[in-house]
Amino acid sequence: MKRGHEPFPKSANASHKSHEHPHSSGKGTLKPSFALFVGHTFSKILQKAWSPYPLGLRFLPSRFISIILTSLILGLGSISPRVVPAKTPTPPLIDPSEEVLEELKFLQEETVSIAVLHEQPISEAPSNVYVITDDDIRHSGAIDLPTVLRRIPGMEVIQMTGADFNVSVRGDNQLRANKLLVMVDGRSIYLDMQGEVLWKAIPVTLPEIKRIEVLKGPASALYGFNAFDGIINIITKPPEEIKGSTFQVGGGEFGTFVGSAIQAGTYKKLGYRLSAGWDQTNQWDNRDGLAFRAYKFNSDFNYTLPGNSKLTLSGGYLNSNRYDGPIVDSLVIAQEPSIGYVNVGYERPNFFIRAWWTRYTQPSTTNVNPLISSVFTVLDRTGTTKNETLEAESTNIDLQHALEFGTSNRLTYGINYRHNQVSSNFLDGDGWEDRLGLYVQDEWKVTPTITAVAGLRFDMDSFINP
Repeated sequence: MKRGHEPFPKSANASHKSHEHPHSSGKGTLKPSFALFVGHTFSKILQKAWSPYPLGLRFLPSRFISIILTSLILGLGSISPRVVPAKTPTPPLIDPSEEVLEELKFLQEETVSIAVLHEQPISEAPSNVYVITDDDIRHSGAIDLPTVLRRIPGMEVIQMTGADFNVSVRGDNQLRANKLLVMVDGRSIYLDMQGEVLWKAIPVTLPEIKRIEVLKGPASALYGFNAFDGIINIITKPPEEIKGSTFQVGGGEFGTFVGSAIQAGTYKKLGYRLSAGWDQTNQWDNRDGLAFRAYKFNSDFNYTLPGNSKLTLSGGYLNSNRYDGPIVDSLVIAQEPSIGYVNVGYERPNFFIRAWWTRYTQPSTTNVNPLISSVFTVLDRTGTTKNETLEAESTNIDLQHALEFGTSNRLTYGINYRHNQVSSNFLDGDGWEDRLGLYVQDEWKVTPTITAVAGLRFDMDSFINP
């Protein structure tokens, strides 16, 4: 048998393992057994093709030719085509500021102005301050402000009838509570003549409230006579934050219905917000009997001036039906209040001046508890009727200025004046009252973590200093 016709060597034929090229990916390579078979076959063909020629390949051993061809085939077979990955389209760049702003909404610390009469982080407030945001109000499902205030620890809310509420702090609540100062955008809504706050007769709808700041504890050095238990400041949304039309309707048991409509916007430097609301609920002991119904209207306008200053003008009106309340000791009063106000102000950094006028009429009927009605009764000054006609007005001026000495000291001083007058058939005659208050407060930042605050106030009242 000629060499050219010898079978495959056993050593080569016995191996059936796949040996990949060290630089190949393992795909598209040839196995050695297949390469040997092809190389040996081509060697036979070449020997036969070159055998007629004297200088053919007959003088080369068939094993040598087979090895050369096998190596060439393995080399060519191990060259894998280079796979070029498809070019992934680059996603469009996202403006990181949008995501950052969204995150900052959750990380940003609330600022408050109730503690020292200027904006500061709530962690730096020198008093016990709580904040209820507009999201808190919306998620609470509350239909009135006293229900919203129940969320604050230490806040006491007593509801006597469907429309009569008493709100106070730290165990000092009582019938016709009168030791808590309540404000709307810094404007006091405390009714001096009656010594109360008509919580259901505030001409502000819940959707237009931006936040409610609550200070628990005395703060009379800055705010005056009835800020003994604490302060509540209801801050409404500026027009630029509630642009467009907003409608909200809610209802529940006892014929409860709450509706509000708000329209707000801006035109050049002028901003406006108009709102209307309807509040209604039925009696507890008679589900078909009307306990309270009120219609309210509120407006707010501001005009931006150079130097980060602005002018503001606001006004509102509320009218309610006759409802049971307030309940005072042995008396049960059914009253029908109507309240209107006008507020004008100017403010710039470290300075503001505002003036507001409030008028309310409060006709009522005074009934004595049936258990003791045989002992005494309450009548007007003529002794003929228990129906009272009450009309009252309040005029206020509030001015404040602040001086900053470097970055560590701030001196705030101000003055407020309040004139009250009242007319009622239950009084001997028309009454009036003047109140004047002067205050000063200094904040000294001793260290980055320690701030010393000291305040002083002087009040004059016409009852004491005629």
